[in-house]
Amino acid sequence: MRNENPTVYSTSSGRICPKCGKPVSACVCKKANNPVKGDGVVRIFRDTKHRKGKTITLITGVPLTGQTLHALHSDLKRMCGSGGSIKDGNLEIQGDHRNTVLAELKKRGFTAKLAGG
Repeated sequence: MRNENPTVYSTSSGRICPKCGKPVSACVCKKANNPVKGDGVVRIFRDTKHRKGKTITLITGVPLTGQTLHALHSDLKRMCGSGGSIKDGNLEIQGDHRNTVLAELKKRGFTAKLAGG
């Protein structure tokens, strides 16, 4: 069985969504199938699992998507002076910056708390 739209990249529009066939930036299936999960509380963890002992600050439950999530993540990385990434809607910041992130999220109006041990 062959896919109807085998194109995955176009030089004019960039990456193409394999489900809807539109550019990833204008994908409609990603927005419809990715509701924000959680109870409205942003949790901030310190995590070292599967990272060869390196510590990261893991932020889960942020009720944002798309560009607003990326803007928040960028601001938090800038405040902490470190790098990071977004994986599965969770924000990762390199290093242990839980208190800085907690203060900033509360300042922005989120219900946030430290989690984990």
